[in-house]
Amino acid sequence: MDRVLSHLSLNSAQFHELSMRNRVVLSQLPLSLTVLLIVTGSLLFHPLVLQDGLFQVGVALQVLILLLCFLLPWDRLPYPSFLVIPLLDFLPIGLLRHGAGTEISGVGLLTVFPIIWLAASGLYPRRLLAVGFFAALAIVWTPVFLSNDEITPSALTQSLLLPFIMLGIAVTIRVMTASMMDQQRAVEEKDEELTRLLAESGRRERLLNTIVNSVDVGLLAVNETGDPVLINRKLQQFQAVAAPAGDTSHLEQDLLIYQQDGRSALPAARRPARRAADGQVFSDYLLWWGEPPDQRVLSTSSRLMADQSGSREGSVVTFNDVTELVTALNAKDEFVSTVSHELRTPLTAIRGYLELLTAAPDVPEDVAAGLEVVSRNSDRLFKLVTDLLAAAEGSPEIHPVPTDLPALVSQRVSSARERNQNPAVRFEEAGQPGIIVSCDPGRMTQVLDNLLSNAVKYSPSGGTVTVTVELDDGAAECRVTDQGTGMTQEEITGIFSKFFRTSAARNAAIPGVGLGLAISKAIVERHGGSISCSSIVGEGSTFSVRLPVHP
Repeated sequence: MDRVLSHLSLNSAQFHELSMRNRVVLSQLPLSLTVLLIVTGSLLFHPLVLQDGLFQVGVALQVLILLLCFLLPWDRLPYPSFLVIPLLDFLPIGLLRHGAGTEISGVGLLTVFPIIWLAASGLYPRRLLAVGFFAALAIVWTPVFLSNDEITPSALTQSLLLPFIMLGIAVTIRVMTASMMDQQRAVEEKDEELTRLLAESGRRERLLNTIVNSVDVGLLAVNETGDPVLINRKLQQFQAVAAPAGDTSHLEQDLLIYQQDGRSALPAARRPARRAADGQVFSDYLLWWGEPPDQRVLSTSSRLMADQSGSREGSVVTFNDVTELVTALNAKDEFVSTVSHELRTPLTAIRGYLELLTAAPDVPEDVAAGLEVVSRNSDRLFKLVTDLLAAAEGSPEIHPVPTDLPALVSQRVSSARERNQNPAVRFEEAGQPGIIVSCDPGRMTQVLDNLLSNAVKYSPSGGTVTVTVELDDGAAECRVTDQGTGMTQEEITGIFSKFFRTSAARNAAIPGVGLGLAISKAIVERHGGSISCSSIVGEGSTFSVRLPVHP
């Protein structure tokens, strides 16, 4: 009963969920119930009305129309076919009005039910408004024309108000229905769009999950509060390796994560997820996960996520297994160190005997020239071995003392000028005197010699090598500028990597193995300073070394 009352109270959402038959029956039911009420009132208070033949026919037709609503297969008939029911309703209403006569007034107002139905259908608006008006007019005028009385203007206009009232009601219902239908269409379109977007979102989410769980890299996404919102299958495998025995929670603070020695536990504040939650951005952050022999080396990186306004809404952390690469690099460094040590001992003996031979009196001129070639190449080989040993030892040891940087630079420029074998290259010095830095003179000599040597080697066509020392923003800065071949921006990004060589160096067969700048960078950073490079292809390069000034 509640459901019927709900539909009768024009709950459109529930009404349109019903079958076509139920909708037709419920639309006809208010008129049928009202006719039943009139029949009941006539039985109690106006029994003479029930004896009228037209009234009886009208009631019978109304019952028949209600039966048609139940019996006809409306769901299989064309959609507008239900309009025949309100059109048929005008006939029994006219008979009931004429049969009731003056005993029951207002029966003609039953016309409002089919009028509302026709107007609210939203179909053929102008035609149905006209049909409703003329049907109501026929209800009030037909008895006038069928009676034996004289047809007068008074008789025709006596009940003319009813059709116009019905027309006004129909227009009002039509306007309200049109507005509601427009709103309903808009809601349906938005509902379809929302359904489409939800389906598309679901498809993208499935695609993202498939991709995220297919890559061979661990992925972690955290929101702005640091809570994880996405963890892929690969990261779960890494967590299982680093989880203590019996631990299934895999919380980062409980995982066995170590520093570069593989034994010292990494503090919670330096763990990747914690750093990402704090908004830090980092790359190639090496960590050792788990215990030997299953220990893995992971390279971690973090990037920020921002919303449309640019505000941080989280971070994404990647975990890349580089265990085999680190193992290979360690093996390579160990091999290089071993070979270099094995080479250094005989080289030292060779260089010692060369010094004795070149210092001996009465050495023939041709022999002396040969000894000079041997000495020069042994020096080059000794420098190569020294560089290999320095690259293999990792972080270099330094013993800083207060040092006059301009004097040290001037000394190394003079030495480079003496060793220079390219007469087209000349050296210039400029800068402030008396700048004291705290550095290891031997190590800084290694850096300066390497920069000056590169400036000469990469200037085969000659030019000026300018060396300046000055104070800049509280730090001592030494710049070495050449007018050589220069480098591309892409080459600059790798210039301080081990064994990196530019295309110009390879094409011109310039000697070297690509270790000097990597060693120089390690030495300068060990002093708490920095080294950088700027370059233009075909115009030359500038290397800048910044060191803290001694207090």
